[in-house]
Amino acid sequence: ISLRGFYDDNPSTLPNSSRPEGSYGFEVSPSIEFNFPMEQTTLSFGYVYSYKYYEHQLAGSSGHDDNTHDFHAALTHAFSERYSFSVRDSFVIGQEPDFLQAGNSYSTFQRISGNNMRNFGAIDFTAQLTPQFGLDLGYANTMLSYSDNANPVLTGTPSYSGLYDYLDHVIHLDGRYQLQPQTIGIVGVQFRETDFTGNQPIGFYDSGQPVMSGDRNVRSYYGYVGLDHNFLPDLTGSVRVGGRYSDYYDSAASQNQVGPYVMASLKYTYLPESSIQFGGSLDYTPSALGPAANQSNEINTSAQAGTVFVAVNHRIMPKLYGGVQAQYQHSTYFGGLYDNKTADFYLLGLNLRYQFTPNFSSEIGYNYENLGSEVQSHYDRNRVYIGITGSY
Repeated sequence: ISLRGFYDDNPSTLPNSSRPEGSYGFEVSPSIEFNFPMEQTTLSFGYVYSYKYYEHQLAGSSGHDDNTHDFHAALTHAFSERYSFSVRDSFVIGQEPDFLQAGNSYSTFQRISGNNMRNFGAIDFTAQLTPQFGLDLGYANTMLSYSDNANPVLTGTPSYSGLYDYLDHVIHLDGRYQLQPQTIGIVGVQFRETDFTGNQPIGFYDSGQPVMSGDRNVRSYYGYVGLDHNFLPDLTGSVRVGGRYSDYYDSAASQNQVGPYVMASLKYTYLPESSIQFGGSLDYTPSALGPAANQSNEINTSAQAGTVFVAVNHRIMPKLYGGVQAQYQHSTYFGGLYDNKTADFYLLGLNLRYQFTPNFSSEIGYNYENLGSEVQSHYDRNRVYIGITGSY
């Protein structure tokens, strides 16, 4: 269980022009984890609950508290030395954008009150057909559902459910060839379909006809090549580079799009209990904006998100640990009045932890967020916290 006290100078992620009010508060977070390693199978699952109380009432909320839930599970099984299977799932209920995020990029940057749900599940099957050649077949699914589904006819504005709710399906097939003892070459294809499920009017075309949630539905077809390489036993890297064709098959105007696709990561364990990880991606992401149709009936359908992140965990002294996490995302919106408009999102996290005993530790930390956008209101946010954690 973890106990924290904190100060948040913009808990509702309101624009700086609104002069947001800061708030002190506390957090209680119990959790439970199970791991069952067996001869050919490993099973794990857990649950984390967090209760946060804020001194001041949060925007869009009738109370002073937040409740978040995180359920997660994973299963791996080796049928033989050549064939293996894995499945994992993460289901969360919460309000913060980083908590509801699935994948490397953010669709929305604001905190949104309510019992909002995100589920991410993935299944992978690998087969080593020959000593040099193997296949990797996988499916991933993301579900996002916001609690605000008020009728826009009555409220006069689109609901979060109408704007943001979606189901995202991704199927990939990779051919893997052993080029060198430490290098695997990859040629792959991927199909992705994103269906917006709010089933509500979220705006209007120039003709006066309503724009529906599903008008932004898209099917994307990917092709890419890549490498997985072990530079050293403790230094590994991976890269995928290719292209994407997206078909917005329900839009009123022809808004098909061609774009790049990049995924990269590098991890180095340079000392015991000390590591650095770097990664980046460039891909389509569902847009968190309204449709904003232009005179050609083109609407804002999506964004191209370029993301880079770095995470450092370092053992400073035998019982003192430090961590740094940083991420930057540059989003370029596609279609409608927002076409080629951009947004920049920055995150920084600093943490110090002192491990008094194997079962008891204390920590102090700082988190920073900053959104600068050509179509959304700018905000920044500073959070500091101090707490203790006990485990059994």
